Amino acid sequence: MIADPLLQHPDNDAGAALLEQVNQALQTATPLRIQGGNSKAFLGREVAGEILDTRAHSGIVSYDPTELVITARAGTPLQELCAALDAAGQMLPCEPPHFGEATVGGMVASGLSGPRRPWSGSVRDFVLGTRVITGLGKHLRFGGEVMKNVAGYDLSRLMAGSFGCLGVLTEVSLKVLPKPRLCSSIALEMDCARALARLAEWGQQPLPVSAASFESGVLRLRLEGGEGSVAAAHERLGGERIDPGYWQELNEHQLDFFSSGLPLWRLSLPNNTGVLDVPGEQLIDWAGAQRWLKSDADGAVIRATVSAAGGHAVCYSHGLQDSPFQPLPAPLLRYHRQLKAQLDPHGVFNPGRMYAEI
Repeated sequence: MIADPLLQHPDNDAGAALLEQVNQALQTATPLRIQGGNSKAFLGREVAGEILDTRAHSGIVSYDPTELVITARAGTPLQELCAALDAAGQMLPCEPPHFGEATVGGMVASGLSGPRRPWSGSVRDFVLGTRVITGLGKHLRFGGEVMKNVAGYDLSRLMAGSFGCLGVLTEVSLKVLPKPRLCSSIALEMDCARALARLAEWGQQPLPVSAASFESGVLRLRLEGGEGSVAAAHERLGGERIDPGYWQELNEHQLDFFSSGLPLWRLSLPNNTGVLDVPGEQLIDWAGAQRWLKSDADGAVIRATVSAAGGHAVCYSHGLQDSPFQPLPAPLLRYHRQLKAQLDPHGVFNPGRMYAEI
């Protein structure tokens, strides 16, 4: 096990206070606006309610690098958790963005993943277990701290990407992995159609690619793995070495591309989708499966184009769309409402954050 300072933070266990606030809200039918660092406030619809702040409930509960599992309270700064992993030569493979003062709970609740996502998996894939305050005023534990413990595992994964609409996350156990031995980033000049074609071709080959983006005539790749495999891949693909800090700037939306005053959209598309003809300027990420769009075009036009390609679009510019998330078809919306009714029957948790109906 790791050193005592990281094992437990008993003074930062505010679980009882959070549970009391939830029970008071249930008794008075008071909506709760759940937040940690509030770093994802720009995502989703506005929530009117009493703030439930998880940041007092923080600290790494347990971490054994030999078991590749870390457990932390929801209010723990994501930066603190990543620093503990880095000191042990490990990482969160899903590479979640920080967007400032992100917390562990907010990372799971938003379910956002970084450039490594297509090759490593999503946040949901690394959630082993959770503790959750439910809409019935109970503080329950789901899942476990090892992959083979599957009891309640699906419900823990369900919390990923729920944006606090199903319950209050208080603790999360996550699977982690060793950091790659070598990382090298390269850039190649080509047009968009050729870049997408090459990415589709390389995706069928055993290349150590862990990130791929395209912008303004430049295809950028990150190669990770053993020294020999990375060197061989670089020699085969060619290209000039670039600053590896590019991927963090992309992940945190710190590139010049994101500084424009135009509305920002995230387009999620099937693998190997070709050039997408949609008004505006695009930055291609996830080897083409995720694309960032700067455009003042009508949201309905953008979503119609993306839907025709088999994808969906989320507006990242707060307040621009009444439904920032892609509107759900009627059958899927019905399932969402039924799930909300089961886990939050009184509708106190982040009401309307994702959709007006839930």
